[in-house]
Amino acid sequence: MNAPAKALNQGVAPVTYGVGDRPPRGDYASAASDYTCAQRWAQYTPEQHALYARLHQRQTAQLPGLACEEFIQAVQQLGSADQVPRFDDVNERLYPATRWQIVAVPGLIPEEAFFALLAKRKFPVTEWLRKPEEFDYVVEPDVFHDLYGHVPLLFNPVFADYMQAYGEGGLKASRLDACELLARLYWYTVEFGLIVTPRGLRAYGAGILSSAGELRHSVRSAEPRRVAFDLKRLMRTRYKIDSFQSTYFVIDAFEQLFDATAPDFTPIYAEVRAEAEIGAGTVLPGELEFAVG
Repeated sequence: MNAPAKALNQGVAPVTYGVGDRPPRGDYASAASDYTCAQRWAQYTPEQHALYARLHQRQTAQLPGLACEEFIQAVQQLGSADQVPRFDDVNERLYPATRWQIVAVPGLIPEEAFFALLAKRKFPVTEWLRKPEEFDYVVEPDVFHDLYGHVPLLFNPVFADYMQAYGEGGLKASRLDACELLARLYWYTVEFGLIVTPRGLRAYGAGILSSAGELRHSVRSAEPRRVAFDLKRLMRTRYKIDSFQSTYFVIDAFEQLFDATAPDFTPIYAEVRAEAEIGAGTVLPGELEFAVG
């Protein structure tokens, strides 16, 4: 399936949701029509490699007891933690595992371009790294967030298939003016999802796993509400972009995500739009809620 024309790179930063003081950073003029570009690994400085290593070390130390085992086992597939990995090296291990590849992009890209890449089993990874003063928090996803947070679970066959199905669904959603609803699915699963395991709740979302503070907050804090995954309920739920999440959706297994993307979403979008939106942090009567010990 071809991407819509508006997914083609025009050489400038894309328009994105939300309000910001500046456009997305990144050299869009050097990217191809599908927004992919060369990683330009040789341009990373020794200081940037050291910064990546510090980020990797800090996050990896927090994983036991908080991250799902599938993620913990796959992090090592990224290669050396002492420097920014070469994408080609990661692909040598990733492609034989699940037929996925990672591709470099200048930064944030339009939804249609993002969906088109996922549908082809290509995950876009930002090439630039945050600045030292952004060590604890960066507004836009950088190479550490994309690579460390997202790529390990692409080694899991079920999750990898879910990501491709999401991309295919996104291309259809863009024609149905339903991207905002589908964005909520991505936000509450791929970015901020929790999974129940025999050892308790664990994180699998990239936004959690690449965050210094949200990993412990999502799994251990008594503040947020954790409710059972329900597709329609999730699509009705607003989310926060400037603070830790106040609602997390919990799945039983990655197969649940793949099964959720199987139906035709057209009637689901109609049903969701007919219902009122739900504020972040709200628990509805009768919902299954997961408490922390």
